[in-house]
Amino acid sequence: MLALGKEVVALSRADRLAGLKRIVPAARIKRVLEQSGRSGRRCLRLPAVFMVWFVLAMGLFHRDCYRQVFRRIMAWGGPGSIPGRSTLCEARHRLGVAPLVRLAGETVTLLAHPDTPGAFYRGMRLMALDGFVIDLPDSPLNERVFGRPAGSRAPGAFPQARVVGLCEAGTHVMWQWRIKPIRIAEQTMADGLLGRLEADMLLMWDRGFLSYARVRRVAEQGAHLLARVKSNLVFEPFSRLSDGSYLAKLYRCQKDRRHDRDGIIVRIIDYTFDDPNRPGCGQKHRLLTTLLDPLADPAAVLVELYHVRWEEELGIDEIKTHEMDGRATMRSQTPAGVIQEIYAMLIDHFVIRVLMFEAAAKKAIAPIRLSFTGTLKILGCRLPECPARPAGQRRWWENLLTEIGEEVLPLRRNRINPRVIKRKMSKWLKKRPTHRHYPQPGKFFRESIVLLR
Repeated sequence: MLALGKEVVALSRADRLAGLKRIVPAARIKRVLEQSGRSGRRCLRLPAVFMVWFVLAMGLFHRDCYRQVFRRIMAWGGPGSIPGRSTLCEARHRLGVAPLVRLAGETVTLLAHPDTPGAFYRGMRLMALDGFVIDLPDSPLNERVFGRPAGSRAPGAFPQARVVGLCEAGTHVMWQWRIKPIRIAEQTMADGLLGRLEADMLLMWDRGFLSYARVRRVAEQGAHLLARVKSNLVFEPFSRLSDGSYLAKLYRCQKDRRHDRDGIIVRIIDYTFDDPNRPGCGQKHRLLTTLLDPLADPAAVLVELYHVRWEEELGIDEIKTHEMDGRATMRSQTPAGVIQEIYAMLIDHFVIRVLMFEAAAKKAIAPIRLSFTGTLKILGCRLPECPARPAGQRRWWENLLTEIGEEVLPLRRNRINPRVIKRKMSKWLKKRPTHRHYPQPGKFFRESIVLLR
């Protein structure tokens, strides 16, 4: 067990994160610290247990500086009670990445059950696979490890990390994920996640992920697949089905196709739209699925069902837009700090989604019908109000869920938006490598003044 000094015990009485410990208990944090070898590193002022909460709070209050995050979770203890930025940075460095990785593994779970609205289809849990990138601070270490995206005019403005995740579509929970440099392709990262699929899952992905090996891996896990594929791929039908779809075989290579060897039987659904105001009207779209029975799974039902995949896009938006609260980049100047921060942010997303799931269950509605932004704001307001005594915490928790349950979103409108941006070019010169570490003045401003006569 971790030894706490008198100062830490006093601070713990003013802990403002007591409510979150219902989802991420302190005992679990102590256990992962011991497992990762961080429990022996004692610091009376900023112990490892507290620093885990501090890093998690950084994800909840992304726009705040280090000292303000500290104020959010600890009451003021008098002059000198707020550590300096460098002290908090050193404590983060001592904590490292391993405790957050282990904490995510023990905390983030699938939430939906068969009665959860919109989370299952014919007894199969709806899952989605996709990736996103996060801009990082423009430091030499981040650039060296994560790299920059390539561009037509110049390399990207910031180093970037790529995240690929398996998402529970009915709750937006990012269940499993991988974090890599930007140069690692989404498809390569996805290969490491498919082994986590379970037999009762229906996986959906976009057309860039299709390969023989990935479809084979999904089948080996006992799961099913519903995927968009490119419309120009060759699939030779060997059986036409009653709903217009057909059965074909997916092969590893052309040679296997010629010899009809080791083909995977799949079902192909070709479709289009007849609404001229809908993108893709008149164009051929194609789905591939391992659900082969047209009576149990009609083609039109699967076409509509596939668009549940976009729930992961909304989950990504919750993380990148609302949880980051408009901040352009992460905070961390070092790669280890970046990984630590991303893990904390994803754990925080799960914490918020647990609150929304429990609040939705009380109202008997789908978890995605509640406002993520509203829940995040409510949590920021109510965390400091959490009482210290367990009896008061229970009442506070019930009131919190009731308030979150009032943030019901209206039914989604039948609308679309063009995929465009308002500003693409700038009159300012492009930042080049020579500008990244610009020479700094050798004198103070007043000392450098020379009056001309």
